[in-house]
Amino acid sequence: MAAPRNPFLTVDSIIEYRGGIILVKRRNPPYGWAIPGGFVDYGESLEEAAAREAKEETGLTAELVRQFHAYSEPDRDPRSHTVSVVFIARGKGELQAADDAVDAGVFTKDNLPGEIAFDHRAILEDYFSGRY
Repeated sequence: MAAPRNPFLTVDSIIEYRGGIILVKRRNPPYGWAIPGGFVDYGESLEEAAAREAKEETGLTAELVRQFHAYSEPDRDPRSHTVSVVFIARGKGELQAADDAVDAGVFTKDNLPGEIAFDHRAILEDYFSGRY
């Protein structure tokens, strides 16, 4: 019997910071700006993974406010089927791109960059509209 193929579990954090939200510019494909996040490690809670990924990519301590929503469309990540649990967080510290982020910036609904990776534009539309 073949081993089952399951989606990979990821987390993303919409980090509220200095009047906007943080996006990071990806070092690796798929390129573009993205909500900070990544894969959950074995033995790690969703909350631990979200805080770790936020720190690794932005240098900020992410104070998780609440779980926002889960996104699971099979084609949301061109590399493989992923399910992302998205959190809303408040960022503390000084913003600095690190790890697999080449840049980081503070954006608002009115000045989002054109090239946004994955399904993150749709996630941000949900966030800014107060959908969830």
